[in-house]
Amino acid sequence: MKGSFLIRRLALVNQSELKTLIFWLRTLLWTQVADIEAAEKQKMREKVQKIIGHGINCFVNRQLIYNFPEELFADAGILAVEHADFEGIERLALVTGGDIASTFDNPESVKLGHCKLIEEIMIGEDRLIHFSGVAMGQACTIVLRGASEHVLDEAERSLHDALCVLSQTVTDTRVIYGGGWPEMVMSKEVDELARKTPGKKSHAIDAFSRALQAIPTIIADNAGLDSAELISQLRAEHHKVNSTAGIDVISGGLGDMQKRGICEAFKVKQAIVLSATEAAEMILRVDEIITCAPRRREDRM
Repeated sequence: MKGSFLIRRLALVNQSELKTLIFWLRTLLWTQVADIEAAEKQKMREKVQKIIGHGINCFVNRQLIYNFPEELFADAGILAVEHADFEGIERLALVTGGDIASTFDNPESVKLGHCKLIEEIMIGEDRLIHFSGVAMGQACTIVLRGASEHVLDEAERSLHDALCVLSQTVTDTRVIYGGGWPEMVMSKEVDELARKTPGKKSHAIDAFSRALQAIPTIIADNAGLDSAELISQLRAEHHKVNSTAGIDVISGGLGDMQKRGICEAFKVKQAIVLSATEAAEMILRVDEIITCAPRRREDRM
């Protein structure tokens, strides 16, 4: 066998011949490795030249960019950004008006993105690439910083809720005054309906009217204000015709929501009232179903 022959042959050679053989094998291996590296460099150089041929001054790559192509980009005056975020590069292509290219053989078929300024900024201890003046409208990245994970989670949740409200407002542009104004208007109308309704139904309607006043009460409590005093003043204010009064947490009292420009989305307020009503109705139905006489215990004596 070839393996056994090689072992016997090496066993018969002297020390100098063995060193010569090892040197020859190393030289052959280094030559082959050098040839492979040269071929890889040439292949990489050709690929970089194709990228440069697009006429760009910034190249954003999702994967790693090695030292040799980075040197080629630097010599050509091109900023190379590696390890770009997968979701972030999708948004970057969207706002800059460019395409995400998977091949560089046809530069004329690739749509390039454009922006006015590319700069490196520091946020805390992290270095970030900032693209400003994008071509396809305005976009932004919001950086949240806090003392703990709990604070960051709460800030992210609040920001997510605010963005959801904005998206719903774009879909349905109707807005109403804020500061507890809609709840007080609805409470007034429901209270008048309760007075006109005979029987036990009036108690349920009156309870719904009091429940609506819980929203402005919570607004005042969260602002550290005297909710009992403000709600009584707000109720008296809404007995006037076409009143637009609401709770102004900045001044700590009542304010004209129309003059102060305090509004909220109609669709969100509608969803809140409907969801709360359906939840209360569900609880009442469940209570009615499970209400029954207690089971009689068996006499085990």
